Amino acid sequence: MIDVLTLTMNPALDVYTTINRVEPGHKMRCASAIKHPGGGGINVARVLHRLGTSCLAVYPAGGATGERHHRMLSAEKVRSHVVPIAEEMRENFSVHEESSDEDYRFVLPGARLTPTEYEACLDYVAQQLPRQFLVISGGLAPGVPDDFFARIAQLAHAKNLRVVLDSNGPALAAALQAGVYLFKPSLRELEQISGSPLPDTASILAAARQLTQRQQAQVVAVSLGKEGALLVTQDAAWRAQSVSVTVRSTIGAGDSFTAGMVWALTQGQDLVQAFASAMASAAAALLSDGTSLSQADDMRQLLPRVQVHAV
Repeated sequence: MIDVLTLTMNPALDVYTTINRVEPGHKMRCASAIKHPGGGGINVARVLHRLGTSCLAVYPAGGATGERHHRMLSAEKVRSHVVPIAEEMRENFSVHEESSDEDYRFVLPGARLTPTEYEACLDYVAQQLPRQFLVISGGLAPGVPDDFFARIAQLAHAKNLRVVLDSNGPALAAALQAGVYLFKPSLRELEQISGSPLPDTASILAAARQLTQRQQAQVVAVSLGKEGALLVTQDAAWRAQSVSVTVRSTIGAGDSFTAGMVWALTQGQDLVQAFASAMASAAAALLSDGTSLSQADDMRQLLPRVQVHAV
């Protein structure tokens, strides 16, 4: 039996390029494209595989783009299961503007799934539940009902599995109502959930702790971009500053964070140690172009530079 199963309900073939400057109204001549198999849970599985974790990536895919996506994932030797769908898998397009070091991300809606297709995803997950963690990452494809992730979480609860959640919108809210082990929002996502701005550490901690008190999540890991991250439980909280590295691209750092944390927990590390591994993995992702994600050697080299302190 695998240790970690990841579920990605709206995967994409990620296309990345660079340009000196993004300008409206002109043809912009970009550098050669870099392509990777993408989607939240798929990215998590890619990093977990590099770290030596037994994992399985489950996702729906169709069309020529879906076939190419699967070939690229297989080339990385990531174990996966594709649920066939009728519509073509989407592509997402990202541009790194060299003059500003900013990333621009263009995200398409994705293939519309039929009830038969998304229920086939749920059925497969129910049959292949892992030993330790179920990672639900990314949004829902068009056509999938908002309670889909909540149903998946309830299946995991029945088997005493720990659910890791990184999603958005109504599907996220419904899954939190079902309850998860670890929830990884950005500051913006946490503000949307709380319904108000969170301008300082105290307000962020209060919003995260409210989720734990409501038993919507046992652990909340709030990513703060350049300001690092916070890890919050009902009884304690820790902060880690970002590791200073030469940034090639910020894309995929969040998924690498999740993978680093899950990997460490599968190794029996405590929350603080896992938090440090997550920060090192996120920093390692910044060293590569596009969605190349964290490399295991880079993560291990950066880990001693991570500083975590209680708040």
